[in-house]
Amino acid sequence: MNKIWNFSREEHLVFEKLSKPEKIQEFLDQEIRYNTEPDGPSCRSPRRVLRDRVAHCIEGALFAAASLRFHGFPPLILDLEAVRDDDHILALFKESGHWGAIAKSNYSGLRFREPVYRTLRELVMTYFEHYYNDAREKTLRRFSKPVNLARFDRLEWMTSETDLWEIGDYLCKIPHKRVLTQGQIRKLRRVDSRLYQAGHLGTIR
Repeated sequence: MNKIWNFSREEHLVFEKLSKPEKIQEFLDQEIRYNTEPDGPSCRSPRRVLRDRVAHCIEGALFAAASLRFHGFPPLILDLEAVRDDDHILALFKESGHWGAIAKSNYSGLRFREPVYRTLRELVMTYFEHYYNDAREKTLRRFSKPVNLARFDRLEWMTSETDLWEIGDYLCKIPHKRVLTQGQIRKLRRVDSRLYQAGHLGTIR
């Protein structure tokens, strides 16, 4: 472990156990409660997520990226951009030339993806049918390029005690690729009741 990342011995032991992407996802699902931000907006570092045991999507993605980095993966994240809905952030990893993703979400269909996707668009589109708002509109519209969080090492993003708004702002500013044409958008149907209910299984309000 690189000493400049400055994790404590206790933190090191936790990250050491998260040796596979699926273990990171399991930890986020079972050990980290979903952050509904009762105390106002936050953008916690992985250290603070580990200490507070709470995270929403960008906080979960930063934690997952730090965990992946600990085990030799580049710390990559990607922004999914929506209309009339919140954006969603994924932590990316690649195995045998194929993309997978880890994510913290309040919705059951927006979390882990196995590393079986040849392109990022292929991966992103697996989230499309599960990405909807309370009006049952399918809301995913664009996705960003992968962002290597090493570019933010000057912020000490893995252990910072301050909110990491600069990372979120950067994700909003970089180019995003469209996933639908205007014609396709006009023809979109509402999410059916069963998928809507399935997506809300276990949600925290």
